[in-house]
Amino acid sequence: MKKEILGKCMLLMSALIWGSSFIVMKNAVDFISPFTLLCIRFVLSTIFISILFFNKIKKIKKQDLLGGFLAGLALFSAFSIQTFGLQLTTPGKNAFLTAVYCTIVPLLSWLYFKKKPDKAQIFAAILCFIGVGFVSLDSSLKVNLGDLYTLIGGFLYAVHIIVCEKAMKKTSPIIITALQFAFASIFSFIAASLFEDISVVFHIDSSIYLQILYLAFFATTLCYLFQNVGQKFVNENIAALLLSLESVFGVFFSILFGQEIMTLQIGLGFMIIFISVLISETKLSFLHRGGKQ
Repeated sequence: MKKEILGKCMLLMSALIWGSSFIVMKNAVDFISPFTLLCIRFVLSTIFISILFFNKIKKIKKQDLLGGFLAGLALFSAFSIQTFGLQLTTPGKNAFLTAVYCTIVPLLSWLYFKKKPDKAQIFAAILCFIGVGFVSLDSSLKVNLGDLYTLIGGFLYAVHIIVCEKAMKKTSPIIITALQFAFASIFSFIAASLFEDISVVFHIDSSIYLQILYLAFFATTLCYLFQNVGQKFVNENIAALLLSLESVFGVFFSILFGQEIMTLQIGLGFMIIFISVLISETKLSFLHRGGKQ
């Protein structure tokens, strides 16, 4: 019972930290270009996880590299598009629109692993599509470019989950996590060198480094660790429910720091997306279990 409580606290803390990371990222990208920011974040994350799990990391084999490479490419692509989107939209909308990956994953599993989604997951995907419309479309039925980037980022996060699911069947989750951070840092460095002035890292204000450190250690390394450990002790449906609160915390911090102007339409869209995520991830089975108890 104590382990279950600890696991729930870890998952809730992950959701809280990830929710807060949207506002931190928003502040950071105002002072440092996206690829350079991601490069620093992933390099630090690689260092942190290598120190924490050195005994596992040193057991990496050649056959692990392909899975890590593909996972890192998918993670880099998702983070990049999401970060560009964050420059053009609010942290709250970025958080909720990114959450659509929860409803996309079952559909991609259907295409790739031939795992047909159930009725609840199909309904959740339709509901999520409606919620996205409420959040993203303005009165002229046009989509903000930042919201569009964020939606693409959400799709790429779904691809990342599918890639990791396949890769982790052959090796340790810790090894895949470390490798994906390492490859993502390489991809970020290449992109930053080609498209940005990477020398800006030598002229960044110290307060921005503190934000990057928060993103690298807490929002990346620590959250992935908490998620992996927490899911060992908590029912998968409850785990998904707790982790889905990331989008709620994202809006909360965005409003708290004055970067979100909540309208009835956007609020309704957030609520619909959140419900769709709950249905997709849990099928609301926790309600049935609660009724029996």
